[in-house]
Amino acid sequence: MSRTLSVIPLTKEAFAPFGDVIEAEGASQFEINQGYGLRYNDLGAVDITAEDGTTNVSFIVGSARPQPIALKLMERHPLGSQIFYPLQDQPWLVVVCGEPEDFASYRAFQATGRQGVNYARNVWHHPLLVLENNSRFFVVDRKGPGNNLEERWISGEELFLS
Repeated sequence: MSRTLSVIPLTKEAFAPFGDVIEAEGASQFEINQGYGLRYNDLGAVDITAEDGTTNVSFIVGSARPQPIALKLMERHPLGSQIFYPLQDQPWLVVVCGEPEDFASYRAFQATGRQGVNYARNVWHHPLLVLENNSRFFVVDRKGPGNNLEERWISGEELFLS
């Protein structure tokens, strides 16, 4: 048996139970660098200090998955939040859930190429889902002692994105 999960636009309100949407729209902003720059401030709360964690800044290049996209694995990070921000203006997908076994708790969002997400600590989410090969993302998350990755394979029904 299989189910299809509908994808809806990513909004701050719809994503709030899972973390922050990172975008310039509605953000606090001010000029910097003698007026040659505009800083958008306080876009997300980086949560990395559990068990003496430190900040990890990295870069990921994602590849598109075969269509239709089958959801097979969910993951979460019990010791810290995780930010993904696209470095090109291409839509991408965000899938979260309350519990991997509870198909009714799944939510799928289409982010614009100008929106990132900050998955809150312990939020189940699918690994990066891009629609174009060579999709580049800036990532901020936790590094340090302790196990900050829990993965759960989705069993039973197949779940696809529509």
